Amino acid sequence: MAVTKENVLEALRRISLPDGGDLVSHDFVRALSVDRGVVRFVIEAPTAEIAQKMGPLRQAAEDVVASLDGVDEVSVVLTAHNGGHAQPPAAAKAPPSLKIGGHPKPQAGPMKVAGVDRILAIGSGKGGVGKSTVSSNLAVALAKQGRKVGLLDADIYGPSQPRMMGVNKRPASPDGKTIIPLHAHGVTIMSLGFMLEEDKPVVWRGPMLMGALQQMLTQVRWGDLDVLIVDLPPGTGDVQLTLCQKTELTGAIVVSTPQDVALIDARKALGMFDQLKTPVLGLIENMSVFHCPSCGHQAHIFGHGGVAKEAEKLGVPLMGALPIDLDTRLAGDGGTPIAAGDSEMAKAYARIADGLVRGGMA
Repeated sequence: MAVTKENVLEALRRISLPDGGDLVSHDFVRALSVDRGVVRFVIEAPTAEIAQKMGPLRQAAEDVVASLDGVDEVSVVLTAHNGGHAQPPAAAKAPPSLKIGGHPKPQAGPMKVAGVDRILAIGSGKGGVGKSTVSSNLAVALAKQGRKVGLLDADIYGPSQPRMMGVNKRPASPDGKTIIPLHAHGVTIMSLGFMLEEDKPVVWRGPMLMGALQQMLTQVRWGDLDVLIVDLPPGTGDVQLTLCQKTELTGAIVVSTPQDVALIDARKALGMFDQLKTPVLGLIENMSVFHCPSCGHQAHIFGHGGVAKEAEKLGVPLMGALPIDLDTRLAGDGGTPIAAGDSEMAKAYARIADGLVRGGMA
């Protein structure tokens, strides 16, 4: 559905000013144009002093218009009234602001990310099986083996890699288009979580999710990487479809716990990758067993061997069986993945990483 000027004005009326009015009622919106999904307008403040304080308001106006269906690009200029002419205040010379989200740009077919040799998608049928923990630790384990590794947090609704990798800065953007990724533990990282407040929800429709993923793949300066690990959201939704259909993937790794409920959903993820012609490189069984630190007793809390049987049935490798481990959880919450150390869990991730390297997958 094509966006209209009235759609834009209606959206701008939702931005309240301190006196109870809005941008439209105060006649601050000028030179509004809508052309094939590209929206441009000027916010004209009464004075330069007021304009210098309206930077957050300009950003809010850009965000609310960008969220409208049919809007592909938004350009908002903040100016001040001066003798009947709009003059840009000093605030207009601020560094470029990168906008994440919006509709994806058309592309002819699956793309290859510049400088990246291999892309591994880490997926799961359901949430809560430790997929993000496996992704961060596998990235660190590969980096420790001398590989040049990138980690893309594509779990857009629940980005957890900023916390797990111990990074909370905002990436730089020299031109408002190119994204300079961040680095931690030898890994190059990008996450939507870097662009948002930690407790701010992402309330986006499918096209905005797909647009954000496309931006994080194509606008980030990943540099030369041996492997890019993509931490997918759980399930079989828009992000998975976009990645598999629009990107040249080396393959996917599916993480599951051994219980029947998790395996039911894991099979759906495996079926999705098969349907989308994405090779499944192997399965990882997480929370496989609990070793009591007091008495040494082993308890199979979530069952035993379910993922191994599924891997055998599909004819794909079981890459590893990882136990429930308190130190792994504490390390992730603390921002230093367990794989960065030399514990038994670090060695378990090192074995999985070594198998990927020897198999030519990383």
